Amino acid sequence: MPGENLSRDEAHERAELLTVDGYEVALDLRSAVGEPDGSAGPRTFRSLTTIRFRAARAGASTFADLVAPAVSAVTLNGKALDPAAVFDGTRIALDGLAEGGNVLVVDAQCAYSRTGEGMHRFVDPEDGEVYLYTQYEPADARRVFANFEQPDLKAPYRFEVKAPEGWTVRSNGAEEFHEGEEWRFAETKPISTYITVVVAGPYHCESDLYTRTFDDGSKLEIPLGAMCRKGLARHFDADDIFLITKQGLDFFHDHFDYPYPFGKYDQAFVPEYNLGAMENPGCVTFREEYIYRGKVTSASYERRANVILHEMAHMWFGDLVTMQWWDDLWLKESFADFMGSFSMVEATRFTNGWITFANNRKAWAYRADQLPSTHPITADIRDLEDAKLNFDGITYAKGASVLKQLVAYVGRDAFLEGARRYFKQHAYGNTQLGDLLSVLAETSGRDMTSWSRSWLQTAGVNVLTPAVTYDTADRITELVVLQGAAASHPELRPHRVAVGLYRLTPAGDLVRYARAEVDVAGPHTVVTELAGAEKPDLVLVNDDDLTYCKVRFDEGSLATLREHLGDITDPLARALCWSALWNQTRDALLPARDFVSLVLAFAGRESDIGVLQMLHAWAQSALVHYAAPAWREEGGRALAEGALRELRLAEPGGQHQLTWARFFAAVATSEADFQLLTGLLDGTAVIEGLDVDQELRWAFLSPLASHGVANEPAIDAELARDDTASGKRHHVRCLASRPSEAVKAQAWAAVVESDKLSNALAGATIAGFVQPSQRELLAPYTASYFEAIERVWAERSIQIGMDVVKGLFPGLQDDPATLAATDAWLTSRPDAAPALRRLVLEARDDLARALRGQECDAAV
Repeated sequence: MPGENLSRDEAHERAELLTVDGYEVALDLRSAVGEPDGSAGPRTFRSLTTIRFRAARAGASTFADLVAPAVSAVTLNGKALDPAAVFDGTRIALDGLAEGGNVLVVDAQCAYSRTGEGMHRFVDPEDGEVYLYTQYEPADARRVFANFEQPDLKAPYRFEVKAPEGWTVRSNGAEEFHEGEEWRFAETKPISTYITVVVAGPYHCESDLYTRTFDDGSKLEIPLGAMCRKGLARHFDADDIFLITKQGLDFFHDHFDYPYPFGKYDQAFVPEYNLGAMENPGCVTFREEYIYRGKVTSASYERRANVILHEMAHMWFGDLVTMQWWDDLWLKESFADFMGSFSMVEATRFTNGWITFANNRKAWAYRADQLPSTHPITADIRDLEDAKLNFDGITYAKGASVLKQLVAYVGRDAFLEGARRYFKQHAYGNTQLGDLLSVLAETSGRDMTSWSRSWLQTAGVNVLTPAVTYDTADRITELVVLQGAAASHPELRPHRVAVGLYRLTPAGDLVRYARAEVDVAGPHTVVTELAGAEKPDLVLVNDDDLTYCKVRFDEGSLATLREHLGDITDPLARALCWSALWNQTRDALLPARDFVSLVLAFAGRESDIGVLQMLHAWAQSALVHYAAPAWREEGGRALAEGALRELRLAEPGGQHQLTWARFFAAVATSEADFQLLTGLLDGTAVIEGLDVDQELRWAFLSPLASHGVANEPAIDAELARDDTASGKRHHVRCLASRPSEAVKAQAWAAVVESDKLSNALAGATIAGFVQPSQRELLAPYTASYFEAIERVWAERSIQIGMDVVKGLFPGLQDDPATLAATDAWLTSRPDAAPALRRLVLEARDDLARALRGQECDAAV
């Protein structure tokens, strides 16, 4: 990986020198099928690239990027260069540039990928068909064609592809020509390398058309496409995908005043995808798990809609206008994350999307913002390895949360008008933070400099706590909002917040009876509007979730929540209280067993299915990481008994029943639990209304495998029922989860000592290897982990390196000795790759937090 890195300084120097006028890329992908050619090394394809560019200085030198096993020819301005002399495996040296136009032609053999980076090749185990797709962000286009791999060297592209007859091929541009094995696509608008795309294979395709008539009478037509593997076609609900797509296009055209600029709009759902999706203009790629093979809850459809709209927002924020360098990654990701929820709530059936945002997305941000690697939203990205790691909860979810706060600060109209001016001023160009702030200052009339300094250029999350005093008549004398911050990031910020007062009604409901908005500034802010109000049972700071902060409760409010959390009638307020209580658990202020008790007491009454699923995940995490070891067995029994009780009480056939069934399987611990799961699998047990489809079968088999109830023949038999790509992943995970020393050794070797597994199967193996019920079995791998990670990081792609370093960290060995071993590695490896050290530091912080939580829980 080190040879593949690119620094910000190198990119800046190259951008000052070069202007790129266009690319012509010809790929021969016919080698994807059939037997390999027999030569040593990876399977390859021919990549022929012509780049036309200008240089600011005659005689200057620069380099093009290419990661390829072999280069057969390089020509610069008609002069043949010796590939052995100019190509070092990652870069092509270019000397003696002409001041005017230059033409570089590179003929290379590029490798198909099994890691989801570059040109990924997947063989469907169900029918043997081969599927290809590309994934580049931040800098893997150079694995497919020679280029200048940085976001601010935009150019138009023309792609030509040779592919096996009978395949479908898609790229950014519209199809111009197709005959037999040859495909040619229209030239794109100027775009960055990382959002170019090719998708090729025997994909199942569906089509539709979006039309819109503008006020001046002109008409816009956008051809829509949706694609998936043939094996998933029977599950493909393209109609719903097209519905969300059209609703999103309506919303963004209504608000952005800039017609969609990239012609067609294809959406390809592809296998073994590392991300949720990628915003390639004209051809967005998604992980195929968004095509549901079995029954799922409305939360899954909401999640998919949010991703579709997030990627669509990128067509303007990121594709039309692109950040100059990865420092300003937030300029696209924060906006897309915010706009995904904003458009979903206003334009689709998922009108409760802000509840999911508050409960789910912000939880990701709060965790990331308390790690030692936290960074300002506008980050300091020194190189591509830094960039890869900054696709995190701060860049996405915190950034989106801050934009939500910004809308409250400047007003919705000013915010959207700023976006419209931003698009028109910078179309097909590159921007930095100041470009956006200047248009927002124009449209809002507010000084954006101090807001930016507080919210975008400092790290950390503030804590807001109410302090209330009452008079003898039980009315509020004074309500103060106290603002705090961690010592490591002491910045206090301006917050526009709502403070809600709630009380119990005679019917037992906990409802809001007073609300005031206030600008919190500094450590102590008085909410004058609420003076004189009757004494509340609950004070909720950041009601309606206007700002980004952690919320605490006064003692009276906390006592109310312990008895009446489920009685809060407003679902957003209820979700905010759950989120605050979970943060207190992670901060070792609320014992883990108390949080588990709250889930057992009130989760069965939760109406929002997305919130319920988060509560299940948090309860599991509380038990595994934050509960005192001596209480884990008791807590596990209580969770399993509670889950089974709610499963039997849930409406037959409803989504709550399905959610409780999955949770019961996840926390099953006793022989009786396993007997019930076995019976549900073989049909000897029935729960009314519960359809045990194939995905649910795997969910039930998983704990049976990890607890040694289901053996290898039983797991193999399930694969025989479901011999598909999804079934293969489940099968690999279940096999690796079995409680056996030999199984663990085999799984470890498959991931750490070999690179034969694809990214998806490596991930499944890691997920199976790490089981909370197998702490003793996994203990010997602590030393092996620290011995292996530097080598893995050096030898593997950055994606696989990240998966191994994060996924196999011995966090389940939650004792001071593991913390000491981690510290010893960090102390002895000051010169290890910064990105690797960051991942280890983050894992160490999670472990230290878990130990503090266990100490808090043990003190009960």
